[in-house]
Amino acid sequence: MLVIVMVSLLFATFALIAFMEKASVDLLVEQREAVTRRLRSEAYSALEVTLAVLSEFREVGNGLKSPAEGWGDPLAFAGYTPSDDRAVEIAFDDESGKISLPRANALILTNLFKNWGITQPDAEGLADALLGWMKRNHVYTSGVQPNYETGPIPYLPPGRSLRSFHELGAIEKVRELFYDADGRPNDNWKRFADSVSLYDFPRPNLNGAKADTLAAMGQFDDNQRKNLGDYLSGSGTYARQGPQFFQAPNEAQRIAGPTGDTTAFAATISALRITVTVRDGQTVYKLSTVIAPPGGATTVQTTATEGRTQSTGATAQTAAQQQARPNAGQASARPGTGTAAAGTAQQNAAARNLRYPFTLLEIRENDEIPPPPTPLTSTI
Repeated sequence: MLVIVMVSLLFATFALIAFMEKASVDLLVEQREAVTRRLRSEAYSALEVTLAVLSEFREVGNGLKSPAEGWGDPLAFAGYTPSDDRAVEIAFDDESGKISLPRANALILTNLFKNWGITQPDAEGLADALLGWMKRNHVYTSGVQPNYETGPIPYLPPGRSLRSFHELGAIEKVRELFYDADGRPNDNWKRFADSVSLYDFPRPNLNGAKADTLAAMGQFDDNQRKNLGDYLSGSGTYARQGPQFFQAPNEAQRIAGPTGDTTAFAATISALRITVTVRDGQTVYKLSTVIAPPGGATTVQTTATEGRTQSTGATAQTAAQQQARPNAGQASARPGTGTAAAGTAQQNAAARNLRYPFTLLEIRENDEIPPPPTPLTSTI
């Protein structure tokens, strides 16, 4: 009898320990989720403050050009104070300082790859393969002749620009350069993603142009790119004057010299990536969004199926308009009588007329967010 009691106590002890361990894990998960929700609210609050500051500078300066205008530290400019002693960091990356892939042609892509040290024939082949993937009825001009229909899993090129850099793994010849033997993205893949934007905008912003953008679109040499970079960042021979920016693209000629094509660039931002990082002790929450001013960059709206292009494009355009006006899609109040019904109608009309200053092209929360650039950070 005593043995049975001891065995029962032993099992009860093990069951109690297992229950306590599970309960502690569940409580820890709930605690982390609660902290994450609070940090998420803080991140969106900081983002709205940042957008308000950017909107003011955009109206005063007739467009955003560079953080050197004074908006590099938006939280300090607005006097924003995080709650509960949290630390909030804002980082900017000019997405329109890259090459717009939907607008890139064979010459631009060939120049880009040649700037990487790739030979002329291989650069032309890579550009040809990319354009064959992105353009309908593309006529190949190099030795590249992909035949995707005869693969183990047959497929067709979509005939529209990339919506994800991971599509590069499906393009013949391109995947040979952009992926390693194990099928993982290599340094060329990362450089391409850093130099090329998937968004559609007419001309890149010279004030935020990447080195590869200057080489591929402006055909600036190494020395010219260095001088332009030093001038814009306030380093090198321009360290004493601090970061500067160009009011118009042709102003760059006094820094770079008469050679190079400044007409390929604009002087205002078409798409800006904002990364908000909130820290509370060891807990970190990141929010990354890409915004576009009115008339700025847009997403790729062409579909991969030719018969659905027109209808889907119209749907995407309507969605983009609703995104720029978040409450535009709300239905009006039901007909009613009296002052209450009239007041509700007025409120709905005001909501429909909300003029949000930017279009949100992308929002990511703790999901594959690239490291923010270090030079243009503000911390509170």
